[in-house]
Amino acid sequence: MRWTVPGFASFGGAWPAMGTETPAAGGTRVFLSLGSNLGDRRAHLRNAVDSLPGVVAVSPVYETDPVGGPAQDQFLNIVVELTTEMTPGELLGLCHRVEAAAERVREQRWGPRTLDVDIIWMDGVEMETERLTIPHPRWRDRRFVLAPLRDLAPELVSETDLRVAHGSVLRSGTL
Repeated sequence: MRWTVPGFASFGGAWPAMGTETPAAGGTRVFLSLGSNLGDRRAHLRNAVDSLPGVVAVSPVYETDPVGGPAQDQFLNIVVELTTEMTPGELLGLCHRVEAAAERVREQRWGPRTLDVDIIWMDGVEMETERLTIPHPRWRDRRFVLAPLRDLAPELVSETDLRVAHGSVLRSGTL
């Protein structure tokens, strides 16, 4: 099943290989973390990436243990690099629309989900509001974020960061 996010055209093609494109002039480099542990996890991730505008690169897929929350199945996680001219608030709205298109239900904090999309990093942006903190407040604590992020932006994630982060990860191919 394919789905689209209202207001955005589908990416519609092969995703760029890691590190093969540079951000367009005038846009901001952004990293989103995507995860799924319900239903067809890989399809949820693939459909989400297809619906995102400005995709520059997609990390390999990692199978990961849940961190926090109730007992639940393992996740598939990726990081997506975008170039965007959206504000942080507009980008957060896009993330919520992408989750809604995957029929994400928020019943329990850190509970199982069809799709989770988090803003991890926006170049040059540091902010903290009631609704949004950039960089993500727990990004350096989570190996499921750091491993795929290191594939795309090794300058942001050191070997030490990766070693001390929580959780286990196993590379599981590509989308």
